[in-house]
Amino acid sequence: MQTHIEQRLSEAFSPTHLSVTNESHKHSVPKNSETHFNVIIISASFENLSRVKRHRAVHEALDHALKNGVHALTLKLLTPKEFADAGGEVSHKAPPCMGGSKKA
Repeated sequence: MQTHIEQRLSEAFSPTHLSVTNESHKHSVPKNSETHFNVIIISASFENLSRVKRHRAVHEALDHALKNGVHALTLKLLTPKEFADAGGEVSHKAPPCMGGSKKA
């Protein structure tokens, strides 16, 4: 699934930087799951798009993955200028897992 996500995002956004990290192991899912991903994309495709429109575009590009096992995406979506304004570095932490089925 991670490879599929990377390919779809590369095709859709021609990013100057793409990071897709599988964070499923931090959640209440079976071992070796591919359900929770942290994604950072730096792309000129996001110029003049609001945060909401950027997120919608990513969700549209990953429609198949979201309908076939991907449960959560944490997204950081920047233009090259925004990335440069951030000093050329960006980190993005997903919120901690609230336990899901472990609480039940």
